[in-house]
Amino acid sequence: MKNIIEQFRNIVIQLATPYSTGTGFLLRSHGVVVSNYHVILDNKEVVIEGSLLKRQLAQVVFTDPKHDLAFIAVADCPEAPDAILSRNGEISVGDTVVAIGHPFGLKFTATQGIVSGREFLQTDLPYIQHDAALNPGNSGGPLVNAEGEVIGVNTFIITESESMGYSLPVQYLAETLEQWESGNKQVGTRCGECGTAVFEGKDEDGYCPNCGAAIELPHDIAPYEPAGIARTIEEILGKCGHDVRLARRGPNVWEVKNGSANISISYYEPNGLVAGDAILCDLPATNIKPVYEYLLRQNFEMETLSFSVRGKEVVLSLVIYDRYLNLETGMKQFKNLFQKADFYDNLLVEQFGASWKKEN
Repeated sequence: MKNIIEQFRNIVIQLATPYSTGTGFLLRSHGVVVSNYHVILDNKEVVIEGSLLKRQLAQVVFTDPKHDLAFIAVADCPEAPDAILSRNGEISVGDTVVAIGHPFGLKFTATQGIVSGREFLQTDLPYIQHDAALNPGNSGGPLVNAEGEVIGVNTFIITESESMGYSLPVQYLAETLEQWESGNKQVGTRCGECGTAVFEGKDEDGYCPNCGAAIELPHDIAPYEPAGIARTIEEILGKCGHDVRLARRGPNVWEVKNGSANISISYYEPNGLVAGDAILCDLPATNIKPVYEYLLRQNFEMETLSFSVRGKEVVLSLVIYDRYLNLETGMKQFKNLFQKADFYDNLLVEQFGASWKKEN
């Protein structure tokens, strides 16, 4: 299984929208990343990133609400292997499977389990039931058999069950791919009522031309517009030179890079806190005392920023209440955070022997 997991490290893709984060996997021969429809819901474009795929905005080109599937267009990535879809989709209770994804926004995880049921019915569809742990963020990732073939798309869990995950069998994915490609890979959707593939320009004012059911094509979705404090934060990021669309990481979460430092910004709406955490270098393996002394001295001298240590990571943080945050105050404080993060990251490595943060 280890070789299979390593192979999928270059195939599994992290997805983010203003509303959620999730997982997808690259089907290079088809030119798409496959994910769940509920992961990309209400978005015509998503942020994708993989070990061989730089962070980028990508267009949603086909949706299938009934089977909870979505296809996201991606430029050719010749270095990546092509995921192999199981042709017969045959599984048996007790078969070993691996669920691969990005739970909770982590870069890459794989959990092993066994198939415990072949036809768990949900909304009249038979799902594969297994005990390979699924968590929020795993949605849209591949379920893989012992031969390294994709046999399902990880879709949901039932909270009352113990470690039970449910994956859409691969034959439904193959069927949806065939329908999309029969329309020359145009932008479209599959009607949730009659199953007809409807492509751009062929719908009847938002209704299926075959059965009359309401449908929504990806390109008809209105662009995301932040409101309130989220809008202020995005204005600040934009004026600081960051691409706001690429920075979005789910509800009220943003991530940017400034110099060598990664900075996460979160708005905790219930208590009104806006927090910016710059993840800097790792502490040196030896002679740590001078580093701690330096960080403590800086904490005493700085007014709005503070250092902390999480495990081995050095973190520079800014906390401000939303009632004090406007474009003027925000620009001043966040610019200071961005500049100081890059400055201190370099200083701690060059003068105190700290280690550059490695990308996961």
